[in-house]
Amino acid sequence: MAKKSWIARNERKKKTVEKYAELRLKLRQEKDYIGLAMLPRDASPTRLVNRCAVTGRRRAFLRRFRLSRISFRELASAGMIPGVTKSSW
Repeated sequence: MAKKSWIARNERKKKTVEKYAELRLKLRQEKDYIGLAMLPRDASPTRLVNRCAVTGRRRAFLRRFRLSRISFRELASAGMIPGVTKSSW
């Protein structure tokens, strides 16, 4: 499980990105790079980190399911993810 502070920090970044999204788009269309540079650093969407919805883990993240590989394997083995079957040969 990731530290609560890391998860909270990422949530705060999401809110900042949403707050400045419209202004960033306007500045980019006007090619006002000085204005873009004056925005907060966390207003950039590239600062967001994909995190597992269950554990908050950032590594080995599966976008399609929004889970880490560990959580995905546990939930898939328990049959909790629809459409995912265990492979055997």
